[in-house]
Amino acid sequence: MSYAEDSPPSLRPRMTQEASALAYEWRKLTRAATAVALLTSPAWFIVFSKTNHWPWYWALLGTIVGVIAFRGAVDVIVHKLIPTPNLYGAEKELLEDDVVQRRRVWYWRTRFKHLLWALLAMFTLLVGLNLALRLGGTNTSLFGTFGQIGELFNSFFPTLLILGLQLPLLFFINFAILFGPLLFFGIKQMKVYEPGDADWGVRLDDVRGQLEPKEEVTRVISLWQAGEEFEKAGGKRERGLLFLGAPGTGKTMLSKAIATSFNCPFMTMPGSGFAQTFIGMDVIVVLILIARARRMARKWGGQCIVFIDEIDAVGTRRQALGGGAAGGFNLPEQPPAAGPFYGPWGSLTASGDVVVESREWRDHVFAQREAPPQSTYPPFFARINDRISHFMMPGGMMGGGGGMALNQLLVQMDGVDEPPFMRRFFTKRINTFMDAMYVFPRRLGKRSLRLPSPKPRQEQIYFIGATNAPMQSLDPALIRPGRMGRHIFFRTPTKDDRRDILDLYIEKVDHQPDLDTDHRRDELARITSGYSPAMIEQICSMALTYAHSEGRDRFARPDILEAMTTIETGTAQAVEYVPEETRSVAIHEAGHAVGSYLYQDNLEATRLTVRKRGGSLGHFQSAEKEERFNVWQSEVMANLIMTLGAMAAEHVFYEENSVGVGGDVHSATFRTLSMVGAAAMGPRPLHLGDRFTSTEEEEAERERIAKRLEHIGNTILHRSDPGAGSMYAESFTGVMTDSTKRSLAAQIIGEAFVVAYNAMRHNRRALDTIADELVDKRELHGDDVISLLDRVRPVKPTVDWLDKETWPRL
Repeated sequence: MSYAEDSPPSLRPRMTQEASALAYEWRKLTRAATAVALLTSPAWFIVFSKTNHWPWYWALLGTIVGVIAFRGAVDVIVHKLIPTPNLYGAEKELLEDDVVQRRRVWYWRTRFKHLLWALLAMFTLLVGLNLALRLGGTNTSLFGTFGQIGELFNSFFPTLLILGLQLPLLFFINFAILFGPLLFFGIKQMKVYEPGDADWGVRLDDVRGQLEPKEEVTRVISLWQAGEEFEKAGGKRERGLLFLGAPGTGKTMLSKAIATSFNCPFMTMPGSGFAQTFIGMDVIVVLILIARARRMARKWGGQCIVFIDEIDAVGTRRQALGGGAAGGFNLPEQPPAAGPFYGPWGSLTASGDVVVESREWRDHVFAQREAPPQSTYPPFFARINDRISHFMMPGGMMGGGGGMALNQLLVQMDGVDEPPFMRRFFTKRINTFMDAMYVFPRRLGKRSLRLPSPKPRQEQIYFIGATNAPMQSLDPALIRPGRMGRHIFFRTPTKDDRRDILDLYIEKVDHQPDLDTDHRRDELARITSGYSPAMIEQICSMALTYAHSEGRDRFARPDILEAMTTIETGTAQAVEYVPEETRSVAIHEAGHAVGSYLYQDNLEATRLTVRKRGGSLGHFQSAEKEERFNVWQSEVMANLIMTLGAMAAEHVFYEENSVGVGGDVHSATFRTLSMVGAAAMGPRPLHLGDRFTSTEEEEAERERIAKRLEHIGNTILHRSDPGAGSMYAESFTGVMTDSTKRSLAAQIIGEAFVVAYNAMRHNRRALDTIADELVDKRELHGDDVISLLDRVRPVKPTVDWLDKETWPRL
């Protein structure tokens, strides 16, 4: 079933019954208005031809112009009196009619307004010139004024022309030379898309894996489109949305879906576009942005959306801008049980051979994909900009390129609802003048003799910001209610989210029917750990590339698996190991797989490979079955056993270990020190059975076992600083230097290794089988790994701490 069919009704964009009925009534009304305008055409013709005695052809032309203008006037008046229906989710025909209707209203409203102002200006000029002539001693009629002024003007025309053109031209040229190129590249990044100009090609149904953000956005933009009744009931429409989430989680894609579904102009601007060389130029960029948005809103019925991507480039806390460091905010540290993570794919070990999907792991992997900040200018102008900035502001006092821009953006966001400046200006002065004259009463009966207070602007500008940075790094004034007060969080895609995304993109590419089964889709969702929607789209396209290169018109499961491994770790290198080395790598990875299978109940293996990709000779990957937010000591111990399982398997088969266990040891040491130094965990009580006749004898044996575990643990503990760069580095150092804490840590890691050793020794035949199949096939994915482990079915042994065979020789 498709996502659109399976999604809750509240998420599907559709018109209400009332809105649909109103939209169709609007269509009937426009037809009726056209019919009325046509019925007036004989009257127009009679007035022009009979009353004004125009020739028939001029009368006919005047009739056509009059009928069209009358029709435009009806549209303008009717749109003032009758509310516009909510067309969010309407069918294409209604949306196209709405675009045409809005264009007509905007055109005629602008023409009538310009005509009114032109007549008013001409009359004012005529009266003023006539008065000036009379004061100069020349008496003339009102309409004869222009003739008298023309004679005076002709004698002074050359001088006035030179002065009137030369000075502004010189000022403009100097301004353009100094500021023009730099300001141009800032303004150039503003992109305006009017309805019908561009098809983004993205619908709400194309945004997968983010049900909650889509539901929130649907609620908000439905009120943006038509929220008059909501406001009458006392509600206040949200002014702005803030999209928060890791790179690649769908923030920009959802904004494009909004632009497609919301029939209004859409402006985009990157946060870096506000950064300018000279102080004050960033303010000009903001003013131009708001002015263009208001113009688009007036043109398209009063609404415009402004989308600012990477808004942290301009919206960071103003306290942090003093030293020129607008950025530098790190993502919150993961809990000590989750890290450290290495490389772009967040391996648990520095060698890159163990990956476990968890919530913390996904957050880390997506954070690594954040794009570096881009310059506003092309390379040549960027170098000029840097030199000018260092020359004029060597101390870095530019405020990160966005301090004044942020202040101005906040002011403009607050002032969107203000009345127009000129209207306020003239209303205030005319009313003040009438009050100061004392002769004009304020009221005549119930009728006021003053100009009414100007109302707020009808056009509405809505803001959407997107950022990868933590919300704490943004200025509180920007993200408070009334500005970008609605915060929408985008999570990294879970398994269910990836299944949803796969359903969208696989259907767009020709593939084998086997990939349409629920079982196969679930498998693909499970093994695409850490994939963003764009990456899933890419592997589907790449899989088809592999199929076409072999003469097949559809891709199959092996093609998409090859595409996945290529995307993650690069093209497999044509390196053939020595047979003994291949088997040792297979034994190593099998140790991880068996340890995870036996002790990590919430994990499911997704990949096992001995093909060299990147810097890793082999690879084991697993994913959580359920997303959990708390970690218990037993789960951390299970992770230690899985991590040290590879080293234990090498000891079982070769009675020694390779240097390839260095990454495993480092990772296990980090977790052990976290347990003792940050989570108040110690060694677990050991079960020795009932073979002791006295408590003193049992305690002595426990003490002897603890010392032996401590010896093994001290042999394994990594001697470098495993917590370097972590917020827990100080506590790790404290554990390593404190004899009591270090003893506890050594016992924990020693116990984990002994348990792993016994598990590998007890399941030696299973390890043999896994290694043989891995050497033969080189790579196993998803169900192949699970079926192999289920077939050999490793068994969890009971560790007898009193048996000498239990203890490995290190």
